[in-house]
Amino acid sequence: MRRFFLLLGALFLLAALALTGYNLWDARRADKAAQETAEKLVDVIESDPAEPAAPQEMPVVDIDGYDYIGILSIPALELELPVMAEWDYARLKLSPCRYAGSYFTGDLVIAAHNYAKHFSPIKWIAPGTEVIFTAADGAQLRYQVLTSETLRPAQIEDMITPDGWDLTLFTCNLGGQTRCAVRCAQVI
Repeated sequence: MRRFFLLLGALFLLAALALTGYNLWDARRADKAAQETAEKLVDVIESDPAEPAAPQEMPVVDIDGYDYIGILSIPALELELPVMAEWDYARLKLSPCRYAGSYFTGDLVIAAHNYAKHFSPIKWIAPGTEVIFTAADGAQLRYQVLTSETLRPAQIEDMITPDGWDLTLFTCNLGGQTRCAVRCAQVI
């Protein structure tokens, strides 16, 4: 019986190590993909900014078959990430995505995975930190972090800027049971 439990324990340990290895590999892969896309996106925005398709509609740039709305920079965290125009779980594995809203209407919500080089560091971001969004049309919007809050996954309505936040960044906390939402106001 003792051998059985030792073997079972060893199997669980191997499974945990394999899962940890996969998570580390996945985070590195996502970081590499996001950095390569950010470089391409910067070149496109600087050389040929996108034109809005209609008034108040966010312009997009196609990079490798995906539409991007711009680049999110948080200098204090040394983050510069491309932002996809639409979100789904497959896209989140590549880069942060627009979850809702627009910078035109002052209610942009951006989601990203909790990867170390994506949104994991936003959990420790201090009020007053500068956040910069460079849109696909070349517009540069500056924001200041005002507050952070922890939300339950079911609080979808609260994620979509219930209090008139100009920009919200959010990610899952470790374990996925709660979400960290960073609320920002545009600096004019």
